[in-house]
Amino acid sequence: MITTIIFDIGNVLADFNWEKHFRSFGFTEEIYDRLSKATVKSPLWNEFDRGVMSEEEILQGFIANDPEIEEEIRMAVRDVGAMVFRNDYAIPWIQELQAKGYRCLYLSNFSERGHKECAAALDFIPYMDGGILSYQEKMIKPMPEIYQLLIDRYNLTPKECVFMDDTVRNLEGAEKFGIHTIHFKNKAQAVEELRKLGVSDVH
Repeated sequence: MITTIIFDIGNVLADFNWEKHFRSFGFTEEIYDRLSKATVKSPLWNEFDRGVMSEEEILQGFIANDPEIEEEIRMAVRDVGAMVFRNDYAIPWIQELQAKGYRCLYLSNFSERGHKECAAALDFIPYMDGGILSYQEKMIKPMPEIYQLLIDRYNLTPKECVFMDDTVRNLEGAEKFGIHTIHFKNKAQAVEELRKLGVSDVH
């Protein structure tokens, strides 16, 4: 029996649309590709979410990845909030699940700056029953420690939990603890997967 629904945030409850943001500057395709590799596709982006390096250290790391486009890098990462958009279904979905007696938690890789600048897009967080943002704990998915922390903090029984994430490796990390998982693609698909796990009467 499922008692707890655990949500990733980016590309589940909110859209992390860095592509749209980067393209809004009108960069050439070559610059766009280089910019992507130097920033969001760089291992440093995970460190941004893990919260163990300063913002300046992260920025200098991005620039070091491709010094020739320093100006473009600075422009693109100046406003992290412009990359995240809350999905309209987030709050109603959470409330509907809670009304049926399910506990709703979040487990997300998120930077401190992102948390501050994306506040409007994250307005569903106060409606939830708790959760973990990676930067606050200095660990990220799929590190085993972050799943164990969630289990311990909220006294979870893993077999009674289902975790939804758009990234397979993060799901694999949860499965090692016996947590059910759903590879999130869209809400309709996720609702159908929840039904198969016995989470009924959700739309």
